[in-house]
Amino acid sequence: MSYQMILAPVFVQVLLTLIVLFTLAGRRYGAVKGKQLTGPVGLREANWPPRARQAEFNYQNQFELPVLFYLLAVLSIITRHADLFFVLMAWVFVALRVIHAIVHLTNNKLAFRGGFFIASAIVLTVMWVVFIVRIMAALS
Repeated sequence: MSYQMILAPVFVQVLLTLIVLFTLAGRRYGAVKGKQLTGPVGLREANWPPRARQAEFNYQNQFELPVLFYLLAVLSIITRHADLFFVLMAWVFVALRVIHAIVHLTNNKLAFRGGFFIASAIVLTVMWVVFIVRIMAALS
């Protein structure tokens, strides 16, 4: 499996994070320019308008599950365990994360968004379990 194929879903996840970052920046800029703040915000006070908070929470979310995904991608490359199964599962994980972010940044329907979050967590868990089993099996 080529590095490009292995890293492509990682690059898309990074791109998603950057898109959410700039969405957050735009919403915050708009809130400041439109004088929509309800109090101080310099020390992470919760005084941003709801749409800016949505983007803030989604941006924070990009550093939760995806961190485990990034680590697994690097470990899979280092140990040469990144195969077609890994790449396919990585694409499923990233697709679910993209859908989760879209829902989170738009209508923010928790019941809908939560399903995508849980599905992505399950996919990532399966990826980790398979990786761990393969590594441990190689020790014997």
